Amino acid sequence: MFRKFFQNAKEPKGFRGRSMLRKMNIGHTPLSKWALSQINPPKDAHVLDIGCGGGANVARLLKRCPQGLVYGIDYSAESVAFSKKKNAAELGRRCQVVRGDVGALPYANESFDIVTAFETVYFWPDLGKAFQEVLRVLKTGGQFLLVCEMDDVTNTTWTGLISGMTIYAGEDLKERLERAGFASVRLLRDKSGWIALVAEK
Repeated sequence: MFRKFFQNAKEPKGFRGRSMLRKMNIGHTPLSKWALSQINPPKDAHVLDIGCGGGANVARLLKRCPQGLVYGIDYSAESVAFSKKKNAAELGRRCQVVRGDVGALPYANESFDIVTAFETVYFWPDLGKAFQEVLRVLKTGGQFLLVCEMDDVTNTTWTGLISGMTIYAGEDLKERLERAGFASVRLLRDKSGWIALVAEK
């Protein structure tokens, strides 16, 4: 039962999935606020949040960019529905949330000033392809904010609970982003063990 519940961290489904999304929206708040403090998007920025989950970060980005547009994408139908409900007031106006795959983003080249990904890279099946897609949809001069609560590859507690989960060292992610073509990649660490990478196109 315990293992079954935590599978919803990868792809929320049904009642357990909705419960997980509520917990993520609340539990990830300090991490998200810290990470978002590392960037300064224009007020009219076009932003994409990949793996938008319960939509809390979409809501934060809408506040940070009051004249902008914020898009959310997630491969979980439950997450898409939950995020839409969370951001219902701006849905169809300044916000759009769709179901999709990071390996084949349904957006035109150079669509976004900012792309974010919070606590989701663990589940991306092909990092190289995903990073190329992020680079493609970013505008020249745009930024990619990649955020992880953990980067200790020796910690098997979560990878043992959640099938298909991979923890990456921050330095590894930095090198992969650079190989994908990103420039000025910064690896930031919080005393809590959190990491954020800010990469530019």
